[in-house]
Amino acid sequence: MRIKSFDELTIQDNFIFQKVMLKKPICKAVLERLLDISIEDIVYIQEEKTLDVSLETKSIRLDVYVNDDRGTVFNIEMQTSKDMEELVKRTRFYQSILDMYHLQKGQKYMTLNDSYIIFICTFPVFTGNRHKYTFKNVCMEEHDILLNDGATKLFLSTKGKMDDISKPLQRFLDYVDGHTASDELLRDIESAVDEAKHCEAWREEYSMLSMDHYTYWKEGVAEGRAEGKAEVVIQMLRKHLSLEMIAEVTNFTVEEVKAIAKEHALI
Repeated sequence: MRIKSFDELTIQDNFIFQKVMLKKPICKAVLERLLDISIEDIVYIQEEKTLDVSLETKSIRLDVYVNDDRGTVFNIEMQTSKDMEELVKRTRFYQSILDMYHLQKGQKYMTLNDSYIIFICTFPVFTGNRHKYTFKNVCMEEHDILLNDGATKLFLSTKGKMDDISKPLQRFLDYVDGHTASDELLRDIESAVDEAKHCEAWREEYSMLSMDHYTYWKEGVAEGRAEGKAEVVIQMLRKHLSLEMIAEVTNFTVEEVKAIAKEHALI
């Protein structure tokens, strides 16, 4: 088992990405570039927001969770796991939890915020050709009829092949993919990454998370039985670690981790 050291982290790692997005001007500018919109202001609802809607419902942690001046809700995550089936189902779950959370106070359905769930993926998605895949609910019989329920899911890929996005968005995805920062926003992001990696508190936070991952792995190895390691997988799923990370730590395959998750209704 090998977990990246803090010094090895880049903007591709969600830990660093969510720290960089805590800088309000950068977060606002990134949203504007990803969605090709103008935003007057954003408000952080809460860093690393955990939404719990009932005792019986699985909670989710949203790393970058903000509102704009119109009340639109944005959740952005960096994704390195290549399990598209899991990611697609995750957008459905995120949407349901977001909606239930905003209706907890007895509000009417018409008060539901418009929402964007955005995954920035470091691998090819769907057909593998596009950089950007935007999903809204549409009538299958008449494709020009949109449901207009205000829900949008956006998958961005750094590995797209088509000339299908704006030049600024292309530069952003290229930067995430390891290219040189080629405009002012990207240089600001690069500076924020460097600043984050010099923050001792965040280094310690990452170290603690890494130790937790190692502890899960060590417990499974010490147990030495499939059922013991399965229990470790369950603990990690409940901590909302990715299937890919759990597979790496436990030496299970992603498919085996997914099977355990489904068996225990954790996915």
